[in-house]
Amino acid sequence: MSSFRGGWMMIATILIEAWDLYAISFVLVFISAEYHPNAFQLGLVTAGVQGGALIGALIGGFVADKLGRKAVFILTMVLFIVLAIVQGFSVGVWDLIVVRFLIGIPLGSDISNGYAYIMESMSKGAREVMGSRWQFMFGLGEVFSIVVITIMYATGMDHHILWRVALAIGAIPALILLLARLNLPETPMSLIHRGQFVKAKEVSQRLFNDPLDMLPNEDVEIEKPKVRDFLRVIWADRIKRRATIFGWISNACQGAEFTAFGFYLPVILVTAGVGVTSSGGSSNITGTNLVTAAIYVLATISGFVAPIMIGRIGHKGVAMWGFGLAFVGLLVGAFALGGNIKWLIVIGACVLMWGHYWDASNGMTITSMVAPARFRATASGFGYVFVKAASFFGAFIFPVMTVSWGKVGATLAVSVLSLIGFLSAWLILPELYGYVDQEERTTTEAGRA
Repeated sequence: MSSFRGGWMMIATILIEAWDLYAISFVLVFISAEYHPNAFQLGLVTAGVQGGALIGALIGGFVADKLGRKAVFILTMVLFIVLAIVQGFSVGVWDLIVVRFLIGIPLGSDISNGYAYIMESMSKGAREVMGSRWQFMFGLGEVFSIVVITIMYATGMDHHILWRVALAIGAIPALILLLARLNLPETPMSLIHRGQFVKAKEVSQRLFNDPLDMLPNEDVEIEKPKVRDFLRVIWADRIKRRATIFGWISNACQGAEFTAFGFYLPVILVTAGVGVTSSGGSSNITGTNLVTAAIYVLATISGFVAPIMIGRIGHKGVAMWGFGLAFVGLLVGAFALGGNIKWLIVIGACVLMWGHYWDASNGMTITSMVAPARFRATASGFGYVFVKAASFFGAFIFPVMTVSWGKVGATLAVSVLSLIGFLSAWLILPELYGYVDQEERTTTEAGRA
């Protein structure tokens, strides 16, 4: 039986990452009031986790392929718990920046390792659905962070304490996840590629009811795979090459698309008159947060539907529909912003949000699924680098574009990313639903024989 529990335990990391990323966006005003950071420091506080995750994705993938999946997914959760608590006790803006950068390292490592675990511990079809649930979990984390922080704010909690609690509280779900992971087994493919045949046979029997009789009943010394061979192996196979190129393009486009939308969403709410008291005066943080939560509820629904649709229209169909809807939503939003048509702005935002949570659902799944098992965590980490690099870049460049080109021009510029994603899905991506790597197929068939 496939490890559905293990798959959920891996994909749940996204909920923790979403909490941390969105909690900081809602408490930045309180951090600014206490530390008075300049624009550069404020940007680093916001994007520090993205930068750390970029490094962590590369390191974590390499280490997981060398040492195994379980050692890494235990270590990353321990590090996140400690660092999440530490950031709540920062005494200056640079302390907070450094800790937030460090927090990103275990988060990025856990994502790359988690996708490798999902691809190796679940059956074809089921693993694709599970891997594509990351946007659903992201939406849940966003809604959860908005609601909890809004409740704390509504209770009148002192703002100096509120932002510290909001950041440190992420350690609680991380601790729960750590305890739930302790009994998860290593994956058979990871054990095989490290020569641990005795344990591999035991785990395979437990997960798949397959004793792997073709393997010897003793461990052997196997040469470790070299990272420099990763791209050579991927490039040698046409399907792997095209799928991986699409995965990188998709991850970069959706990463920058979403980061820009993080700035775009407040524009929608302000332009539509949301977050203003009935007297038309001061800002109403609670009202704005609740409306934002409602929009992310729609996104969560979209993230839930996307994996279901993969079995019906394939990875190619989900990617094309997702990027296509995001492109249309951004065009509608740009037109509505230019004409100050408030109701149309909201519709454009909803179309964009629905499309984004489809187009972002399967990029990581594809890059992880087509990679050989001995390089799978490395491939996952390398693919995640494109998400984080684009997100880090978008966090800085979108405000600059808005100042230089205006809201309409910046929104149209972002729409180009969605168009690139659509064209890459149409022209580059081969249909991959049910794909099994040749090495896995050979191992499975030999075992059955």
